[in-house]
Amino acid sequence: MAVMTVVSAVGLIFDDRVLTGAAIWFKPFKFAVSFVVYALALAWMLTLVTRGRRLGWWAGTLVALSSLTEMAIITGQVIRGKRSHFNHATPFDETLFNAMAVTVVILWTSTLVIAILLMRARIADRASAWAIRSGVLLALVGAGFGFLMTQPTPEQRAAGNLDTADVIGAHSVGVPDGGPSMPLTGWSTTGGDLRIPHFIGMHALQLLPLFLLALVSLAPRFPRLRNARIRLRLVLVASGAYAAVVALVTWQALRGQPLVHPDGATLGAAALIVVASAIGVLGALRPAPAGQRTGTSLESASAQKEFVS
Repeated sequence: MAVMTVVSAVGLIFDDRVLTGAAIWFKPFKFAVSFVVYALALAWMLTLVTRGRRLGWWAGTLVALSSLTEMAIITGQVIRGKRSHFNHATPFDETLFNAMAVTVVILWTSTLVIAILLMRARIADRASAWAIRSGVLLALVGAGFGFLMTQPTPEQRAAGNLDTADVIGAHSVGVPDGGPSMPLTGWSTTGGDLRIPHFIGMHALQLLPLFLLALVSLAPRFPRLRNARIRLRLVLVASGAYAAVVALVTWQALRGQPLVHPDGATLGAAALIVVASAIGVLGALRPAPAGQRTGTSLESASAQKEFVS
């Protein structure tokens, strides 16, 4: 995937073809970058599995092989000048898209197996355990939104020609794919976009453990963060807030509303999430009872060493 990131970047520079409103090499570039960070995070988490390590190895191998197969199809379709996703134009294109659907199911199921193994793993530091488990569960939810994209849109159903349609399914909600979009991400600016909850959910796999790593790194400067219970509370608050954001952007996308043009209901829900998160942080930072401080400091010292290593 690292190699494909470079190959796709070169394609972006030297190949000026456009497909569905975007540079034709933009999709493999985004997928390659996403798979790099996803695979690195999942590989690290597999080192924490204490029971069922061989099953975890097989699940990780299936994630790698299914990702490789999906990237090969995406790249092959780019070379042909054809869209890879939702393409039913010819029997060959439909076969490739169906093959991609199978690889996604394998990837999702393998990640679920890893999530179950992580739930059963003995991770000494509770904050680390919750950051990892929340991250992988939210990643599964985010990946699951990919299945929604493969369903016919209301407009496609209304047209009544699903048996002969060239395209079935879409990223966008309420508007056709390929319209005005945000820079870098390519997310629609005129309608809803299911890629937003898909992206945000999947990258909980990296962001929640990184949040805990930031807490551990700040602990020498902020003594309260040395307390294991406080770090655990903050991780739980962050996990809850992250899940609420995933739910919010999903709700926004399904209503056909672009991320950059929220209505009053979306802004109100976002404000509630901010307020609830702020209250949660204030509650999490409350000092531990005096009788518990010594034990948690000793616990946190060993946990910091374990997590950073």
